[in-house]
Amino acid sequence: MYRFGEKMTISNTSTLAEIREVNLSYLLLAQRLLQEDRVSAMYRLGLSEQVAHVLTSLTLAQAVKVASSSHVLCRFRFDDHAILSSLADKGRSASLAHAHAAILLADSPVEQIG
Repeated sequence: MYRFGEKMTISNTSTLAEIREVNLSYLLLAQRLLQEDRVSAMYRLGLSEQVAHVLTSLTLAQAVKVASSSHVLCRFRFDDHAILSSLADKGRSASLAHAHAAILLADSPVEQIG
């Protein structure tokens, strides 16, 4: 893991490039989903109206610049053990597991711009 002031190595450079790639993919996917069905996308991505507005207003150049952050922009939404367990439950049918996870996620707070 890179620490501030630490010399960059090939591995760190590769990791940062992978983070940028994930970030850009996420931003472009979020923009496409928001353009296709804004309400559904906001629910699926856990976004507030403010964040959705910012994402849809980004130009490609701005998205690339934002994606260049050394931090992963998307958040793993399965902090709750019940949600992850529901999706991973091999004993349930896939549709039932997804429905249960959707119900649990519906209670999750959306991301806000601070």
